[in-house]
Amino acid sequence: MASQIGLIGLGTMGAALSLNIADKGFTISVTNRSPGRVDDLMAEAGDLASRITPTYDLAAFVESLAKPRAIILMLPAGDVIDRQMADLRPLLDADDLIIDAGNANFHDTNRRAAAAVAAGERFLGIGVSGGEEGARHGPSIMGGGDQVAWARVAPILGAISAKYQGQDCATWMGAGGAGHFVKAVHNGIEYADMQMIAEVYGILRDGMGQGAAEIGAAFGEWNKGTLQSYLIEISGEVGLATDPEGGAPMLDIILDKAGQKGTGRWTVIEAQHLGAPIPVIEAAVTARNVSAMLDQRKTGENVFGAAPEKLTAVNFDDLEGAMIAGKIMCYAQGFDLLTEASGSFEWDLPMPDIAEVWREGCIIRSAMLNDMATALGENASLNLMFSPFFADLLRQHSPALRKVVAAAMSHGLPVPALAAALSYYDMMRTARGTANMIQGQRDFFGAHGFERTDKDGRDYHGPWARADG
Repeated sequence: MASQIGLIGLGTMGAALSLNIADKGFTISVTNRSPGRVDDLMAEAGDLASRITPTYDLAAFVESLAKPRAIILMLPAGDVIDRQMADLRPLLDADDLIIDAGNANFHDTNRRAAAAVAAGERFLGIGVSGGEEGARHGPSIMGGGDQVAWARVAPILGAISAKYQGQDCATWMGAGGAGHFVKAVHNGIEYADMQMIAEVYGILRDGMGQGAAEIGAAFGEWNKGTLQSYLIEISGEVGLATDPEGGAPMLDIILDKAGQKGTGRWTVIEAQHLGAPIPVIEAAVTARNVSAMLDQRKTGENVFGAAPEKLTAVNFDDLEGAMIAGKIMCYAQGFDLLTEASGSFEWDLPMPDIAEVWREGCIIRSAMLNDMATALGENASLNLMFSPFFADLLRQHSPALRKVVAAAMSHGLPVPALAAALSYYDMMRTARGTANMIQGQRDFFGAHGFERTDKDGRDYHGPWARADG
């Protein structure tokens, strides 16, 4: 019998997603450039093997699928997707659907979607979050592209997605690259959330002399309150873990050099293009880049010395409050970026739905997202930090954020993301800022003009613009 769906690319995520699809009762055909991957999947499948059809070339793969065909690509972003699509299209009918479920740049997805429309073909670009565990047991899925095509495969994608109180964490976000853009912003928020957690870990370790197990226990306690989330939970488990080879705390033997796959960087680049400020996410991406400069950091410590003294001015409650306030700033910036993109690209992104899709299955899932979905449902255009629920939290916890940032910086402990969160908070609550000086400078050296506080109009100039004389 022909398979209901196909999947190309049996790396970690592709293999897990294939097993998830079969586990939910659907039949699936699979193939991979390296045939050994197909054999490995079938060996791993166990009782699910009866729902999986292994194939070893594209023609046999396509032939094994029920019409109209639906094919998921789980391949690296970039040219490899274009090459795979070019190889597939001659074997497909016009109504057959290709679904790019990798971490594609949304500009590439926009281009592929436009080309599909022009050719009368079907194409989707979907963001899939949750790592290997999510792919196998229920990811968060953010769809983009042809809405008719989405409706065709929504029963499968909904069935394999994570569930929040019985609700599928899978939603169509909009045309073209909307799904992949939402996934990129998700990853940018993920970067920031992880960085703020790492900064608090650094304060506990270097400023307060806490051991890895004590730090793990602290995160475990914080996970019982407002900060309850997947990232806080696993941070506690990482802190408590020991090295099976030598028994030392795992945190103490992991090199402090963080990797990245580029999606956080894409988020920052797009934010600059759109003029949407996301300083906490920018700080997190910068911190990852600095983490890779290990030799230079060692040189810096030799030249200037490490943090000068232990930090005693903050306690565990202060650190918890700082993370709560920082998290609100981070998500507020992420949703503001989504709002800006929604208007610029004419996507009409469903903001409450995005928060709901992120409640389970994805890396940034947290209890706070349920309240965000509620706030966005009440007013999707209002910055989250101004919504009544989160404004109350900020009034309660912003003093802790200020206290932690001030103490850390005075003791030489780096907190770039937390500091960016505090600066954003202060800028966003300052009605009269300092950009008037910048406008005066711009007018002085470039005659750019400015607006006045006491008159209408935009093209005023200062006395420095008058002729000498």
